[in-house]
Amino acid sequence: MRILASLLALLAFALPAHAQVPAYPPAFKTQEIAANGTILHVRIGGSGPAVLLLHGYGETGDMWAPLAAALMRDHTVVAPDLRGMGLSAVAPGGYDKKTQAGDMIALLDTLKIARADVVAHDIGNMVAYALTVQNPARVSRLVLIDAPVPGIGPWEEVLKNPILWHFRFGGPDMERLVAGRERIYLDRFWNDFSADPKHFDEASRAHYAALYARPGNMHAGFAQFAAFDQDAIDNRGFLAARGKLTMPVLALGGEKSFGDQMAAIMRSAATNVTGGIVPGSGHWIMEENPDATVRLVTAFLDAK
Repeated sequence: MRILASLLALLAFALPAHAQVPAYPPAFKTQEIAANGTILHVRIGGSGPAVLLLHGYGETGDMWAPLAAALMRDHTVVAPDLRGMGLSAVAPGGYDKKTQAGDMIALLDTLKIARADVVAHDIGNMVAYALTVQNPARVSRLVLIDAPVPGIGPWEEVLKNPILWHFRFGGPDMERLVAGRERIYLDRFWNDFSADPKHFDEASRAHYAALYARPGNMHAGFAQFAAFDQDAIDNRGFLAARGKLTMPVLALGGEKSFGDQMAAIMRSAATNVTGGIVPGSGHWIMEENPDATVRLVTAFLDAK
């Protein structure tokens, strides 16, 4: 029995890496950087042309670790937590994506980065579009993954999809209902938006639920969604005044989620769009098929 217990203990320490939230390479450093009236928690590593990685709801900048590890060989990788999310400060306001685009410009300025590729997922897409349409000279290539952009393309039709009920869920009473039950709330998204919920593993769920349970973080998350109406107004105005984006854009959808609809959406706002699909994946591309996601993104960023 003692031998069996010893073997089980050894096996416990030899659990495969996928049972844990992937860590950034040790060469990455973290900084708290003042930006546009708030404080952003930022991971920085590698060297070469810059890439800015923007996460979405239900996750933080931690989601990008496998992609960051691949990119750092020949890129400077910058991966912040968005305003009010993860370990970034909970600001009293400014959750419209126009303001958060200003957060990113201030961050790049502080790091003395004049121009970057931008890779985004979910709400990160919305910040990335607002950043790029206002500052096209600052963005070389743009990757948007598996989420629509308010006011762009079939936005009003997207809003009618009942699976997106959470877009209108918020306010003081909703926050009271979710307080202390963050994991229950977030599990609904990790389950419903996955091709197979088992691919969003328990370690990842516990990790992100603990971050969203930090004081003010759920309020900030609800505020991200509450700003969508203003985001749509802003984006329609940007598109009318500035026209379509002209830099190369990769629009990726999870096979079991937005799929090739991502490319159709972005052709409403950009002239040079390449579509792509992350096979076997729902919305959570870095949990469900990180290898394919990394291949698709790196190939696009490396294309001449």
